[in-house]
This record gives sequence, C-alpha cells and structure tokens, in this order.
Amino acid sequence: MGILILIGLALAGVIVAGYLVGVFNQLVQIKVNVDKSWSNIEVLEKQRYDEIPKLVKVCEGYMKYERETLEKVIEARTRFLNAQGPADMAQAGSQMAGALKSLFAVAENYPDLKANQNFTQLQGRVTQLENEIADRREFYNESVNINNARIQQVPYVFVAGMAGCSPREMYKVAAEETKSPEISFAFPK
Repeated sequence: MGILILIGLALAGVIVAGYLVGVFNQLVQIKVNVDKSWSNIEVLEKQRYDEIPKLVKVCEGYMKYERETLEKVIEARTRFLNAQGPADMAQAGSQMAGALKSLFAVAENYPDLKANQNFTQLQGRVTQLENEIADRREFYNESVNINNARIQQVPYVFVAGMAGCSPREMYKVAAEETKSPEISFAFPK
C-alpha cells in the first residue's frame, strides 16, 4: 500500500511539474511575441527614417525658402535615431509624423516639386510606411495587452517572475497627434 502512495505522489509531482513547465513556456512565448512586435515597428520606422534624407534632398532644390520645415524633418529624424524605448520612440515618431505633414503641406505650394517623380515616389513610400507602422503599433499593443493581463492571472502570476515577465508599456500616441487640425476658410474680401 505504501508503494502505491509513493507512486501516486510521484505521479502527482510529475503532473504539477509538467503543468508549471507549460505555464512557464506560455509566458516565455508571450514575452517573445511582445519583443517581436516591437522589433517589427523598429524595422519599419528605420526604413521610414532611411527615406527621409532622400526626401529632404529632393525638396531642398525646390523649397529654398522653407528651410525651417526641412530642419524640423531632419531634427525629428535625429531624435528618433537617439530614442530609447516605446515612450521615447512614440514621441519621436509623433514629431516625425508632424514634420512630414508640414513638409507635404508646404510641398503643395511648389507645383514643380509635386510633379517631380522622385518626390512623388518618396512621398508614396513614406506614406506606405506610415500605414504599415500604424498596423504594427496595433499588433504591438495587442501583444502587450496579452502580456500584461496574463502575468496578473492565476497561476501565471506565480511563475511570471521566474520567466522574467513584467508589465510592458503600451505604445501611446502623443497628445499633439490626438488634436484635430484647425481648418479655416479665409476668403478675400
């Protein structure tokens, strides 16, 4: 009878250990998905920032009197290259989005620039990258949401520390991007 109890306890121990290993592996997979999601954003943002010098170069010849706009784009690119972590990168990305909007708006005043094939291609490429980045941000936030919820749930909460899991920061849009643009229709009198 004693041997049956030992076998039962050993079997129960193996089942509990297997369950804990499964929980640990799930947490590690979630953590890896968050890291992968963030890496996808970084890759696309890097591609966007690699296009910026080309875009500025094309614009410089046409926009002689718009130096401030071009400098804002260059400054935003530099800030991104020095950004650390989601919050800092989100702010740098917001600054870049604003600078690019200004650049594209000012470009409307230069018909020759708008007709330039290089400018049109670069503008299309940057716009495409902006859309892809927005999609990847959504995936990242979903991965972070799953991570943050899971590490607070039982039994994961007991294993999260051993798996090296901690709450992650969501990718948040900067306040200036959430404001509606001012539109005025000023007609000459």
